[in-house]
Order: sequence, then structure tokens, then C-alpha cells
Amino acid sequence: MSKRSLWWVLLTVPLLLLGTEGAKAVEYGELVQKDGKWVFKETEDPVIKFMHDKHLITDEEHFRAMDRTGKNWIEPADAVLNQRKDIEWIRYEKALLHLPDWLDLGLENRTRFESVDHPWRTNQVIGNGRTDAQIPMRSRVRFGVGGDGPLRFLFEGQDARSFHNGDPGSFRDTTTVNEFDVLQLLGSLTLKNVLGTGLRTDFHFGRMTMDFGRRRLIARNDYRNTSNAFDGFHWQISQDKTWRLRAFVTEPVFRDDVGLDTQNNKSLFWGTYFESKHFPWFQADAYYLGINDRRVANVANHRTYSTFGGRLYKDSKPGEGDYEIETTWQFGTRGVTDHFAHFQHVDLGYMFNLPWTPRLVFHFDYASGDSTPGDGQNGGFDTLFGARRWEYGPTGIFLPFFRTNLITPGWRVVVTPSQNLILQVKHRVWYLAQSRDFFGSSGLRDPTGNAGTSLGHDVELRAQWAI
Repeated sequence: MSKRSLWWVLLTVPLLLLGTEGAKAVEYGELVQKDGKWVFKETEDPVIKFMHDKHLITDEEHFRAMDRTGKNWIEPADAVLNQRKDIEWIRYEKALLHLPDWLDLGLENRTRFESVDHPWRTNQVIGNGRTDAQIPMRSRVRFGVGGDGPLRFLFEGQDARSFHNGDPGSFRDTTTVNEFDVLQLLGSLTLKNVLGTGLRTDFHFGRMTMDFGRRRLIARNDYRNTSNAFDGFHWQISQDKTWRLRAFVTEPVFRDDVGLDTQNNKSLFWGTYFESKHFPWFQADAYYLGINDRRVANVANHRTYSTFGGRLYKDSKPGEGDYEIETTWQFGTRGVTDHFAHFQHVDLGYMFNLPWTPRLVFHFDYASGDSTPGDGQNGGFDTLFGARRWEYGPTGIFLPFFRTNLITPGWRVVVTPSQNLILQVKHRVWYLAQSRDFFGSSGLRDPTGNAGTSLGHDVELRAQWAI
């Protein structure tokens, strides 16, 4: 590999990853005959085209790379575990490094600047309201073998750290720092036509990250500097894109900021998740998740929950309305008290058939809180291993809003001036569901309830540019 190619990998690939959250997937690679020539049916993948135009890949490698995109891409071992957009980018490095089909290699670095005036957490009062400014940096390396065969293996390492976080009042925990650790180390077995039925099944074993549904309860964190991971087994069976059933039994991985992460046999997380896409206007999910977490010495923090839920939705399309309704219910015990909590979510949207395809969405979330703290019933909803950034706002060192003890209506407008540019504005109003319960995990609470329930407003302006 030439030095020039190496520099293109190190300098351009991190930029390709910026602003990809929420970008729409485009099926590239299908060739059709037009005017006696073979041309791409859909818009040619701009990144692969760029590499070809800059003579970083040959004509043969260009067509080979395009043939392996869209529906024909060669899946890595974690393809069905995680969002496709989080792992599909490795095909660019694969083409640039001229790697064979059986080998995957991915290098990623994301660095950003964050600054928060008057930090809100109780453990930051030592800073006397001083601005908390940090530079989080996350680096990942992936190495996989197996290609298009039934048996694949994958290693993914992660180094997450944050600079300038040593001042009094600066926020630092294992959501911002997790140095030199194993994020994924797994094997997978895929059978694409089980006993001639046309069904596909996948088995995964080892350490893995996972996304389920809309990622409110289980997520491979994207914006956050560190990610959730699990040790155990995962299985799925599916019929093309019509339906799939997933099941898993795992021990959650507990992050250490500087030492190696570990799992604990006193913490078990398991569940099943069913997705149906039989009708485009009425897609449905149903799930059950169980957790038994007794790893800490304080019995009051032990969690034994059963979480049941369902989700109905329709994807957005120009000139059509769309919606999403999710309801989630939790039963069990927290410490020695009974636990009963729930979460409700509604989205109603419309995408106009106009230039820039503007979409208007109205949001509403309700996450239960504890109405009478200290009694024999705990009512605070537990979001388990879910993500928040895509729905509530930037996490990192800022976002004070958690999916517990919360009521929040809001709206959002999204426009797409070009294929690789998304602009949006969001406004939400925030309230406590119960005035005497904690405000998320901030440590803030008024046991009398006299402070009321209003938490204020937030407005977010966001631009996503996929280079």
C-alpha cells in the first residue's frame, strides 16, 4: 500500500463518518443497459466514485466495489446485530486498501469539542458554575475474517478518552472515558436457506454490541463517547425483510475508565424481540426483556425487572403521513420494594412532496416517576441500555434529560437540501412526571415537590453533512 493511499485512509475516512446519523440509505450498485451501455440504475455511491475519480482504485476495483454495495454487500459478523449505517462504511476502506472479500479492516476516529456553561449535575458544584469544556476522542479498529461464508469472526477494539477534563467540576465517568478495551469479540454462523424453507438464521457468541427496534431500550451508542456491550449469545431467524425474531441471553459488560471491562455473573440480561413488516402502513414490533442485576453490595440498588412492550409505525415518504407509537411496561422489584413503571411515546409526522422534502413531526413522551418516594412502590421507569441523543438531544457532557420521570411534548422540522445534507430544528418542553422524584440521574430532587414540575424548554439547530 502506498503512503498516499494510507494518508487518504487516515484523513478522509473519519470525515466520511461525520453527520451520518439519520441519513437515508440508498441502494447503489445495480447496473442496467441504457443506450447500449451499462450504467448504474440509482445514483452511484459518491464515495466510491470519488476514490475512482482520484485514481485511488482501478476501474476493475471500482466495479467490484460497486457490485458489493446495496443488497450485495458482504456482511461482517455483526451485520444483523447493529444498525447498518454504523458498520457499512468499512466497505470504503476495504476498497481503498484493495482488501480481498474474506477480510475486513476498519479504522475510525471521531474527535469533537463540547462546552457547557453552568454544569447541572450535583457532583459538579465544586466547579462553582465554571464552564466545562472538553475534547472527547473515540478511536476504533475492526478486524474480521470470513467474507461471504457461513462462519465469520470479528474483533473490534475501542479507545475512548476525553481531554481537558481535570478541572474542578468537569464531568468524567465511563460514558466519556473507556481507554483501550475490547468492544466486540465474537463469532457468527449464518444459514441463508434453512432446510430449503427460504428462512435465514444467525447465531452469535462472544462479546457484542446490539441495536433493537428504535434503540430506546438496547443500543450500540453512537453519539456517546463509549458504548454498551454484552457477553453471551444471540440468535435470529427471519424471512427476507418481512419479519424476524431475535433472542439473546447475556451478561452486560461493565465499563472501567482505565482498566479492562468485565462482565459479572450476578448480572443477567435476556429477551426476545419480534419485528413484522408485512404491511408498510402498519409495521409492528413486540418484545420482552428481563434483567436480574445484583452485582452491587447495596441491596437497595438490585434490579429484577420484566419489561414488555410493543411498537407500531409507518416510515416517512414524500406526500404521506407517518407515525410511531410505542408502549412499554415494567414489573418487578428494585431492592426490597415493588417496581411498576411505564413509558409511552407518540410521533405524528408528514413529509411534504416539495423541494427539500420538508418533514414536520410532533413528539410526545411520558416516562413514569415515583409518586411517593420512600413507600413500598417504586415507579421510576428504567430505560435499561437505551440511547437518547437521536431523540432528546446531544448527550456527552450535556444532556440533562433522561427517559425517566419525564413528560415532554415537542416538534421537529427536517429538510434535505441535497442527498448528503440534512438540516433540522427541534423544540421540546420538559416537565417532571412526579414533582417529588429525582430529575433523571442528575441527583437533583425536591422532596417537598414545592419546586413544581417545569424544567424549561430547549431548541436545537442541527446540520448533518455526509461527505
